[in-house]
Amino acid sequence: MFLRRFERRKNGKPHTYWALAESYRTAKGSRQRIVAYLGELTSAEQDGWARLGAHLNGEPQRRPERSLFDPPKRALPREDEPLLVKLSSIRLERTRDFGDVWLAWGLWRMLGLDTLLDALIEPGRETVSWSAMAAILTIARFCEPSSELHIADTWYRRTALEELLGVAPEQVHTDRLYKALDQLLPHKEALEKHLRQRLGELFELQCDLLLYDVTSTYFEGDLADCPIARRGYSRDSRPDRPQVCIGLVVTEEGIPLGYEVFAGNTHDSQTVQTMIEALEKKYGSLNRVWVMDRGMVSEANLKFLRERGGQYIVGTPKAMLHQFEQHLTEQDWSEAQAGVEVKLIPSPEGNETFLLARSADRRQKELAMHERFTVRLEAGLKKLQAAAEAGRLKDEATAGKRLGRLLQQNWRASHAFDVTIQKLSSPRGKQQIEVTWRRNQKFADWSQLADGCYLLRSNLTNVDAATLWKRYIQLTEVEWAFRITKDELVIRPIWHQKEDRVKAHILVCFLAYVLWKTLAGWMRGAGLGDAPRTVIEDLARLKSGDVTLRARAANGSSERRITLRCVTEPDEAQAILLHRLGLTPPRRLRRMDNRIQM
Repeated sequence: MFLRRFERRKNGKPHTYWALAESYRTAKGSRQRIVAYLGELTSAEQDGWARLGAHLNGEPQRRPERSLFDPPKRALPREDEPLLVKLSSIRLERTRDFGDVWLAWGLWRMLGLDTLLDALIEPGRETVSWSAMAAILTIARFCEPSSELHIADTWYRRTALEELLGVAPEQVHTDRLYKALDQLLPHKEALEKHLRQRLGELFELQCDLLLYDVTSTYFEGDLADCPIARRGYSRDSRPDRPQVCIGLVVTEEGIPLGYEVFAGNTHDSQTVQTMIEALEKKYGSLNRVWVMDRGMVSEANLKFLRERGGQYIVGTPKAMLHQFEQHLTEQDWSEAQAGVEVKLIPSPEGNETFLLARSADRRQKELAMHERFTVRLEAGLKKLQAAAEAGRLKDEATAGKRLGRLLQQNWRASHAFDVTIQKLSSPRGKQQIEVTWRRNQKFADWSQLADGCYLLRSNLTNVDAATLWKRYIQLTEVEWAFRITKDELVIRPIWHQKEDRVKAHILVCFLAYVLWKTLAGWMRGAGLGDAPRTVIEDLARLKSGDVTLRARAANGSSERRITLRCVTEPDEAQAILLHRLGLTPPRRLRRMDNRIQM
């Protein structure tokens, strides 16, 4: 099947209509027939019908002659007309960033977000669709993360999105961008469901294993109108600022499936049941294995999962290792991967399995950390003792406070010494209290035994130790997702003051991250690795610009000013990159002719 164009003039204006046609064979040869009349179509709809036609024919997915990455076609003047050009009049004007926004707009359309939002958001009296404004917000976050004010005042005006979206720069202002956030937020769940389906089509997602973790992002400014902005444990080392917590679920490939926003003082374990219920409501609960770190673990959460028939692989608190001290000394370990040994220990009830793992690299790191903190703590104790002997420290309570601060600063070695502070029955010169300490040998022996060890817990009782370990360490995919959203997409700090705007900001960052992972998956398929920032920066060097010139026809007609809106030619490196991705940037976006009044 294919699209057929029909052109006619109505009320003096040209109109283009489309029909879906198919070819078939007859005894007299190949014939064509109309399957459906489609009427006037937008450029996005044309691409969608072309893909549908290929699918109905059973043809493999291939890049059509006109792709999602091509700008909309416009009626151009005849280009076979010979012209006399005044060479001294040729100028290059109005250069704009093209390559990165062209790529992002193609990804947006590839995921079907343009048509989805057009269907979800009821049209009103607005002159620019909210779908287009949502695309601008997300593409800006993807290409050059910044504030809505920067988008309106600077960024949008120096990009070629005006050509791709048909939205003039004066129509992009902060009021409209903020309103777009308000229009986008109510459709969070529908967006997540759609993206789960579309990403599944693109990458054949396996959703049996789900990775869940929580991060935080802090605010700047006065947060009087945002009840979810609270102080709590900060992953950004900003305990002085209010924050929100974000729980994110990804597949084992790092593809995001959904997220939830929690108040900044919410403990990780308090988010688990809400997240599981939200995800099961959207996608169902069958055959899910949840992987979570030890901050999520509580007996209530594990019971909640078991009662729902859920399966889990979770970390456990370090203190729980003491219950397995005997197993740590035994030699029945097997290698899970280079430098990591594991062993399975069934629970007494038989409904769970504990996995002991020890890493040689982690052991060296933890021993080095303990040694560093022990040396610092001992040096601090010597200063405390010297102050007491010199008579500068005379009160037990004051000495106890100084010792508490010292132990807090060196908490990894806080049990390395047994410290005693006592008042002397009779002063020794100026000394009135005595500070003594001795090494805790039991702590040193336990450190030598347990450093570098992990204890995992699972109700998968028929899975081998190496597989359990490898599934658990895939939690690094969630950590990478948080790192990308914070460092590459700049989700922090949040400057919005209202709760709905905060949530909408996080939704835009989520959509930008989906674009990021879509490009990463595409790059892996093309053998280009999975670091999108390199591709984005390389393609950002593709610019669009207006080549203006004065010309007249060979027959001596009046002079006119011709403007050719062109795209720069890719250099060798860009050409190779585009070829690997299967992309061909347009050479020209538009031609405009204006007669010069003499």
